[in-house]
Amino acid sequence: MRTLHHPAKKSLTLSRVLYAFSDPVRLSIVKSIAAHGEQPCGTFGLSVAKSTASHHFRVLREAGVIQMRPEGTQYINSLRRDDLDSRFPGLLDAVLRATGPI
Repeated sequence: MRTLHHPAKKSLTLSRVLYAFSDPVRLSIVKSIAAHGEQPCGTFGLSVAKSTASHHFRVLREAGVIQMRPEGTQYINSLRRDDLDSRFPGLLDAVLRATGPI
């Protein structure tokens, strides 16, 4: 598996994080991880092509919203809640509350 780039906490920017939250598919990924914890890419039940799903995961990862770690033949996704809360206190919780239940 290839090595994935995850931005350092200090380089997270509000504009990139908000852009990552701006798409309904990406927001559903974030909400699902927040509600159910770590999940492999293929378990989200997304109604988009695999290549499009890969794009959404990349946007979330490069914005610093999620962490992806390889496990066997798949990637496991988790929220970077501590980093987001440290850089932008309350933002993630506000976004999750505003969007309602999964």
